Amino acid sequence: MKRGCENKRLVIKIEQIPTVLLILWLDPTRHEVHFKQKSVNQTVNELISFFSVRQNVVITMHRDPDADALGSSLGWASYLIRKGHAVTVISPNDYAANLAWLPGIEQVLIYEKGSDQLLCKQKIDEASVICCLDFSALSRLKELGKVVQEAKADKLMIDHHLEPEHFAKWMIWDTYAAATAQLIYTLIKEMEPGVPLTELIDQPIAECLYAGIMTDTGSFRHANVTPEVHLAVADLMRTGFDASRVHRLIYDNAPLSRLQFLGYVLSQKLTVIPEFRTAYMVLTEAELIRFNSVPGETEGIVNYGLQVENVVMSALFIERRGEVKISFRSVGSFSVRDLASAHFSGGGHKNASGGRSDQTIKETVDQFLSVLPSYQASLLSVD
Repeated sequence: MKRGCENKRLVIKIEQIPTVLLILWLDPTRHEVHFKQKSVNQTVNELISFFSVRQNVVITMHRDPDADALGSSLGWASYLIRKGHAVTVISPNDYAANLAWLPGIEQVLIYEKGSDQLLCKQKIDEASVICCLDFSALSRLKELGKVVQEAKADKLMIDHHLEPEHFAKWMIWDTYAAATAQLIYTLIKEMEPGVPLTELIDQPIAECLYAGIMTDTGSFRHANVTPEVHLAVADLMRTGFDASRVHRLIYDNAPLSRLQFLGYVLSQKLTVIPEFRTAYMVLTEAELIRFNSVPGETEGIVNYGLQVENVVMSALFIERRGEVKISFRSVGSFSVRDLASAHFSGGGHKNASGGRSDQTIKETVDQFLSVLPSYQASLLSVD
């Protein structure tokens, strides 16, 4: 291992991992993604062998899927379909309207939609492998999680979140990857080494993977943007798709009601606590109903809190269906993942995490406010 890479390597307890685990680390001196040689050979060779014959594949993603969850799933599905496999993509619940343009999305089954649920269970029962993308804990699937857990099919987990559960036979897991879509891009290349990328990834696949990488990097603004991200995107763009169109369809494609809803949140619901350099917003179920908010319309709202001068942490509390969903964002050295994990049954990334609570929304917000003093020093120390 080259000097300078030691702090980038993923450390795991070997006795806790399943059959195969793919480990990646970055070499900043060469701007390359490296694989632990024994693991990558074993993993990729097993997958190459497994997918050398036609398989019945189910691909699923976390609940409330974002562009990375859907984009990586649809990109991987399209690649496998091109290789002759039977593929079904299942989302636990409906997706946001601004993702409805993604190539292949018309074939996605929605588990929580009554008309799709029986078919979803049938496809899972018939599957020879279930690919679990952009999540590392079956609880992220809600009701679908138990169905996947009890399925006889082998599981393949592809993800970039911390602290994965070890429910899968194969794990492709890299916390330094900017997005699961980036891992899919790398895996496709590793599956067929020496084959020109343009023969492996067509424009629809590239659009899906680009959408995932673009959104999970905040349009390439976040700290998870590395040389490897730009190199991957450059390869994807060589297929000839219109990157500006993808950006426009995701970010500049909102109905008027969504902008009015956003205006209400920012003007009436945004609270700033200067002594903790924190902003937070609270949305009740009644407010969501009032504005006819549909799945996905609250996506990204939490980021607006970080635009306030001197704010380094932003939180969004949403009351929906008897529970409170919480989104946390931060900048610099402050880890919202630690806060979410310690107090709100959550997790994710250092600067972007989520949590949940079974308490009332008032009790949840009061709990958040009560723990802020213990984080004050860390919040004030962020550059």
